[in-house]
Amino acid sequence: MYSTSTVTVSDILRNKGHGYLGMPPGASAYAALEAMADHDVGALLVLDEGKLVGVFSERDYARKVILKGRSSRSTTVGELMSAPPICASPELTLKDCMVLMNSNHIRHLPVMEQGTIVGVVSVGDVVGSIIRSQEATIHQLENYIAGDDYPSHVAAR
Repeated sequence: MYSTSTVTVSDILRNKGHGYLGMPPGASAYAALEAMADHDVGALLVLDEGKLVGVFSERDYARKVILKGRSSRSTTVGELMSAPPICASPELTLKDCMVLMNSNHIRHLPVMEQGTIVGVVSVGDVVGSIIRSQEATIHQLENYIAGDDYPSHVAAR
């Protein structure tokens, strides 16, 4: 049976892939938004000389640029990013991942392994994983109830 305490971030990345989008802190918010739109992602990692220093999301933009009357062309990602970044390890369970996201009010978790970025997990990835696992469990239960998992013949004596 499915359990949020057995599925890990590594399992999600295995299905989703390990890619991520990154930009330097000096990039304009406008350039970051363009890149995010081009890649259909809601956040990107902020990297300073290859080191993860923050996360920039659509939420950061909406709350720190639009609502404060700033310009996306003259404001840098470094000024808007959420820092320090809250990260997950590949071994983190789905349940712990949800708790971490919820308690920190974040929707994107960079995944780090031995100091190296190995991907990003979003709340959408977590929810999608839960839905797929629940669908599989339901299918197994339906087959069990219908008797489809067992042979329907009687052994001859």
